[in-house]
Amino acid sequence: MTDHAGPGHDGSDAGLSAIISERRQLINLAYRLLGSLAEAEDVVQETYARWYAMSPQERDAIVSPGAWLTKVAGRVCLNVLSSARARRETYVGEWIPEPLPDPTEWTTGRPDGIGADPADRVTLDESVSMAFLVVLDAMTPAERVAFVLHDVFRYSFAEVAEIVGRTPAACRQLASSARRRIRDSRAAAAPASRQAGIVRDFKQAWEAQDINALIGLLDPGATGIADGGGLASALLRPIEGGEQIARYFAGLAARAPSLTLLERTVNGQPGLIAQQDGVTVSVFAFEVVDDRITRIWAVRNPDKLHPWTTG
Repeated sequence: MTDHAGPGHDGSDAGLSAIISERRQLINLAYRLLGSLAEAEDVVQETYARWYAMSPQERDAIVSPGAWLTKVAGRVCLNVLSSARARRETYVGEWIPEPLPDPTEWTTGRPDGIGADPADRVTLDESVSMAFLVVLDAMTPAERVAFVLHDVFRYSFAEVAEIVGRTPAACRQLASSARRRIRDSRAAAAPASRQAGIVRDFKQAWEAQDINALIGLLDPGATGIADGGGLASALLRPIEGGEQIARYFAGLAARAPSLTLLERTVNGQPGLIAQQDGVTVSVFAFEVVDDRITRIWAVRNPDKLHPWTTG
């Protein structure tokens, strides 16, 4: 396999520094494959454990350490994706990919306010938008791995085949199938500046408990999905319909008047967070099409909010 300059890759290939420098590349790859930063970090740790389990002679014999690390991480991700399907069947409520903040707002939840290692931060682009990750999550593990490695990180199908364990031709078909899924599920999103304005209007209408204003911002066929990870107060099923979503959010504002809503970047797109006593308790991602909100993803599972927690 050859080295690739995907998100966060610095191209260094000399000694220990080269191995360490691959960490961000691996985190970026694993998060896109798994939709979970915690699982991505576990995959990277496992990948490095396998590297250091080899003898110095075995490591010296590897021509491209970066390519070797990527191959191992991809295979570990494939195994995690395969087992994740069984785990999701027992997950309480809906499962939503783990939301990520803008790098400038990234924290670790430590009371001393020290931020995360830059090597652990994910480069935010279209391939990590919530809408994109949700579509990826509906794919088969092999489709997802083949598509992300080829279309996002630009690996050849011959290289992808080494990871997926299929022929290059089969990997080409997997990526093509994944591409069709994405094309069929995506509508033309509004420009980021327009999205930000609509999300801001939604925030203000929510705070004012203005049902009519909320209805005007929501597509009649909009869907609201919440991931509470088993929290008793979390929705277990999606809310269908703009009016129903508007009434739910207006009621939520009435039931929780102490919530503070803040505009934030969520997976590279305009979003909102809700804080209680300065601690982020919910993160909201939006899909905006034709100046209307078509989907809202609300993540309340505390296990998925560590990069957002400030205390």
